[in-house]
Amino acid sequence: MAESEWQPQVRLQARTQASPSRGMTVEVTASFGFTRTGSSDDGRERQITTDISPTCMKQILDLQEAGATEDLHPIVAEAITESYFTEWGTRADGLRADFTSVSKISFRL
Repeated sequence: MAESEWQPQVRLQARTQASPSRGMTVEVTASFGFTRTGSSDDGRERQITTDISPTCMKQILDLQEAGATEDLHPIVAEAITESYFTEWGTRADGLRADFTSVSKISFRL
């Protein structure tokens, strides 16, 4: 079987086997801008590696399957806000981080 035939099958199998309860890991190098009343954090470039929720994972995989690239940025920024900046809702209530520029995004299941 040629690589063009098996590679999509391997990708599909990996996605199917990814645990819906586990989520995935995202690594991002991007400039983040922040929105929050009373925030003194200026946006700056950061390199972040963090786990993201199964809900965000599904949205990202669905968008990737549809061929999205830059359309991923808002959902990835939301996922990183949830896991990294607000630590799953335990701090920085109301914070929202948005990408202002992206150098790199990679995912690991």
